[in-house]
Amino acid sequence: MTAVVDRIEIAYRALRQAIIEQALLPGTKLPEDELGRHFGMSRTLVRTVLTRLQSQGLVDTFHKRTATVAQPSLQDAREVFAVRRALEREAVRLVAGRWSAGIEAALTDHVREEAEAVAQNNTRVSTRLAGEFHLRLAEYSGNAVLERYLGELVSRCSLILAVYSRPHSAECAVNEHSAIIDALRQGDAAGVEALMESHLSLVESRALIADGSAEPLALAAVLGRYSPAAVTNLPASRLKRAG
Repeated sequence: MTAVVDRIEIAYRALRQAIIEQALLPGTKLPEDELGRHFGMSRTLVRTVLTRLQSQGLVDTFHKRTATVAQPSLQDAREVFAVRRALEREAVRLVAGRWSAGIEAALTDHVREEAEAVAQNNTRVSTRLAGEFHLRLAEYSGNAVLERYLGELVSRCSLILAVYSRPHSAECAVNEHSAIIDALRQGDAAGVEALMESHLSLVESRALIADGSAEPLALAAVLGRYSPAAVTNLPASRLKRAG
């Protein structure tokens, strides 16, 4: 039974990462037989993985013969950002009250990783790390329910950015994240809430511009980047947050 659970978890993490990094674009078909061959699992187990991704708003299986990566509408996007802004303001308020040298070091190291990915022009990784910065803040809030719901909202935003983003410098996110850390370091709870509100408003303004020019890659080509070995070798702490 453990082997089956591990196989499901690896497939889930691989597909989730591919969606978060925008390697699998909204609307991409996810045939059960092809996924089964790639991950070496039955169609029944593939459906378990897809159901889990569907519950997080990343996959659409309703009334469809073949599951697809979800395609959020503009209305969906606006609603997601409205709720996310409210929850993230609360998250940083809680983090400010629990601030420690350990939290500061972890967030600073994370932003350093973001900056390195941007310097290397690694858009896939910088996109994922930008979202994970917010997941870390949710984790450090100390509120497990808040962490769970923000995790889903951040994932949904990755799809929104894939559909509606317009060209912008990834350095923006790095600078804005650094400013948030500075405000937390100074113990400025009101200031960090305002910064988070401003940051997410800027992210939304960069996102809610229709584009639709990106062409999806073939599923097999994308999954080749997300082999079970590659996912398994991710740090345990990051896998925990990804789940």
